[in-house]
Amino acid sequence: MKSKKLNCGITGHTGVLGKELLKNIKHIKFIKFKGDISKKKHINKWLHNNSIDILLHLAAIVPTDLVRKNFKYANQVNYIGTKLLVNEIIKYKKIKWFFYSSTSHIYKYSNNKISETSKTIPSSKYGLTKFKGENYIRKKLNKKIPFCIARIFSFTNIYQKKNYVIPSILSKAKSKKKIIFFKNTNHYRDFLCVKDICNAIKILINKKSTGIYNIGSGKKVLISDIIKLIFNKYKKKYFIKDTLKPTCLVADNSKLKKLNWKPTKNIMGIVKELF
Repeated sequence: MKSKKLNCGITGHTGVLGKELLKNIKHIKFIKFKGDISKKKHINKWLHNNSIDILLHLAAIVPTDLVRKNFKYANQVNYIGTKLLVNEIIKYKKIKWFFYSSTSHIYKYSNNKISETSKTIPSSKYGLTKFKGENYIRKKLNKKIPFCIARIFSFTNIYQKKNYVIPSILSKAKSKKKIIFFKNTNHYRDFLCVKDICNAIKILINKKSTGIYNIGSGKKVLISDIIKLIFNKYKKKYFIKDTLKPTCLVADNSKLKKLNWKPTKNIMGIVKELF
């Protein structure tokens, strides 16, 4: 006799990560949120019209330039939406486990690998919205609903829009301009493929893990090296001028690895798949 599938509520199912989760996790039944996350009535209706056992909260405005340009709107979605959702699931009283998709942007830049206990000083306005969401979850759900916060480091995917780092570089390489100018690319980041992130989330769901987990490759890559790889592939000329001090955001993923997770692809392999 087959066991009954868990009913999993999911916000942000139309995003790159959400779509990949729907495609790759088959042992649970997803119940999609299709309203406005910043409206209490929409959340309340969704919860009470469905039987939801666990909830994955992915909905957010993510690209840092979009958040910076319209911080009020991004804060309304990323923080206020999270706040409303948390308040409603406490009233709902049926959620057995809550997952929050956070970001590496809540950390202070560091030349060392960043662990879950490292200093949290948001490095972007996007990071600030997620940092506030984290704090609200920990304050309100503590001892009420088991929760897991995943601080996801950088990733790329063929379906990402051009306002993300690697799709932006790829778009410039394909442009008709004879030479492309870049500035301030001397930054180290930690990139994963989306499937590796989904596998990590799948493990966290299966184990109903609680607390904070970094989801990152643990490997640093220089943005200018990615530019070099892509532009050499397209035989395109480019010029880089770096005037800012280098920054570094690289995960210590040892906590997640203890759950038998490991990344399967390195960034250069991921980038080559985008060509």
